[in-house]
Amino acid sequence: MTTRIGVITFPGSLDDRDAQRAVRIAGAEPVALWHGSHDLEGVDALVLPGGFSYGDYLRAGAIAALSPIMAEVKDAAAKGMPILGICNGFQMLVEAHLLPGGLIRNDHQHFVRRDQKLIVENSDTAWTNRFRTGQEITIPLKNADGGYIADEETLDRLEGEGLVAFRYAGVNPNGSLRDIAGLTNEAGNVVGLMPHPEHATEAGFGPDTAAAMRSGIDGLDFFTSAIAAVARVAA
Repeated sequence: MTTRIGVITFPGSLDDRDAQRAVRIAGAEPVALWHGSHDLEGVDALVLPGGFSYGDYLRAGAIAALSPIMAEVKDAAAKGMPILGICNGFQMLVEAHLLPGGLIRNDHQHFVRRDQKLIVENSDTAWTNRFRTGQEITIPLKNADGGYIADEETLDRLEGEGLVAFRYAGVNPNGSLRDIAGLTNEAGNVVGLMPHPEHATEAGFGPDTAAAMRSGIDGLDFFTSAIAAVARVAA
């Protein structure tokens, strides 16, 4: 049976169609979901996409975290459903307290857009099981409010419990503490990160590689990981 992955659109989402396309390329069925609904339509996994939900007023992701569908997202997370928050979606997960800490304005006060090297710190999650721990990947990044913050106790706990999913390599583009680019929850089903894996899933449209321009598809393994995780549960 084909895995069905829901992609939730919020007012101000920009990358929901890109996420749907990435799901399709990975071999799953994308299901468009609306933030004002309480129906997850029986999907197997969820993606909260990037963008500027509600114009990033108040705090990035703060208003979207109170959208009606987020009650269902929280319930699904508690039941173990794979949930991925990308950029603005990561901000929503933090604001909804599904992941700890906060995300603030980049330390240089400018929007940043670049192909970003990441180190995979945890390959034992629903969204990273196709990677190797320590693997370097390149994923496009674009954000203005991507600086990850938390108190020292929380940072130490994240490090000690292996909850840092990704770390920036080469350069820290936004001042994130301890170079944290993405997190996982304790169960490994909820993952959030600032870079955009949906923009690195199809040759000809991804980051440059040593082999060819725009040939990078490191982002594809996020979505194939989720498909594999769903299949394991169903088996």
